[in-house]
Amino acid sequence: MIGNDKARDASKWLATPLGQYLLAREQEYFDKTVADIFGYNAVQLGLPGIDLLRASRITFRLTADVSAPAGLKTDFRDLPIASNSIDLVVLPHVLDFSQNPHQVLREVARVLLPEAQVVISCFNPWSLWGVRRAFGRKSRYPWNGRFINLPRLKDWLTLLGLEITGGQMCCYSPPCVTERWLARFAFMDAAGDRWWPIAGGVYFLQAVKRVRGMRLIMPKWTDRLAPEKALAPAPKKVRQPEEAVTAREVIRTQ
Repeated sequence: MIGNDKARDASKWLATPLGQYLLAREQEYFDKTVADIFGYNAVQLGLPGIDLLRASRITFRLTADVSAPAGLKTDFRDLPIASNSIDLVVLPHVLDFSQNPHQVLREVARVLLPEAQVVISCFNPWSLWGVRRAFGRKSRYPWNGRFINLPRLKDWLTLLGLEITGGQMCCYSPPCVTERWLARFAFMDAAGDRWWPIAGGVYFLQAVKRVRGMRLIMPKWTDRLAPEKALAPAPKKVRQPEEAVTAREVIRTQ
């Protein structure tokens, strides 16, 4: 979870040329994705200064974080939200800076309604951004984050009953600090999906909460379980007088 100091560092970094480069691409993805998700309640965890739900058609939208300007101040590891009450949750880089990202995901799965959705963005360690983090100083945002492996995050989601339905990568350019150098490497964004589709600096995942339905096992009904009915014998048509006497004797003995 991002504390107050880290939240301020994130806001400052997002105002830099590299931060604006990342934000433009993330805003584009979130706008496109949340516009097609319907429901009544949506929550954005983290980055309260950036409205990643602006394109959502959901009526009630809430931003949660540890500090202002969030509408709800909370710890992501213990959300004060009722279980099975939210239609959409977005997590912009929350897992990258959480001390217990799996617990955050567990809370997200708890508050989501069945068939509700979560949209996640994370930094990709297997990218030029990951190389910058590995060999550079890790004291500043975003290089002081975890950078969770994509396969690991997929495993976490699967264990929590969150079925992955979509995803994408972006920010293929090196993490240059100036606009001039970012512009020079713009061709890498245009060709990234074809040349190195798993090496984007940021990846997105979209998942749906699946709740398996119960199957009722019914008993195997047989004729023996049905109540027996005492049926009256049907009269039998006889042709000879002696047959009529025999039929009456049979009825009296039953």
